[in-house]
Amino acid sequence: MKTLPWFRAGIAALLIISMAGCTSWDTMSRRQKGAVTGAGVGGVAGAAISGGSVLGTVGGAAVGGIVGDQIGKHR
Repeated sequence: MKTLPWFRAGIAALLIISMAGCTSWDTMSRRQKGAVTGAGVGGVAGAAISGGSVLGTVGGAAVGGIVGDQIGKHR
């Protein structure tokens, strides 16, 4: 069965939103919030760019988390 790329991205986004709702967002620092948001966006972008490969998703999440952490540090 061939899964459509937008369907995979939608499932990933839904999972990220669900997990974000369960976290204690109010007690997190700006840097931590930036890292979480960056990892989520990076993971979805990595999955979309790589066609849903695990390596692309994990790599995107890692890079996004680092970038989000650095942006949060300077705010």
